[in-house]
Amino acid sequence: MTRMVNCVKLGKEAEGLRFAPYPGELGQRIYQNISAEAWQIWLRQQTRFINEYRLSVIDPKARKFLEGEMIKFLFDADPTAPEGFIPPRH
Repeated sequence: MTRMVNCVKLGKEAEGLRFAPYPGELGQRIYQNISAEAWQIWLRQQTRFINEYRLSVIDPKARKFLEGEMIKFLFDADPTAPEGFIPPRH
């Protein structure tokens, strides 16, 4: 049976994640409040940050930056995008 959550990012009830995707208290917050769909959107956004800023995920400063951007993206009303990023047209 699918676990449903009231996704704060998408503002709707949607399928939840199967497990906490991040360690600690933040991971539990994501697990309880973010849908699998919203998490996939974040992963694409994270990839943009890594590529645009040429981040190394083994660098502690880069990981801290990505964590901050993840929190803003998932839980804040006005997340940031990489500087100069132009979203694709559908």
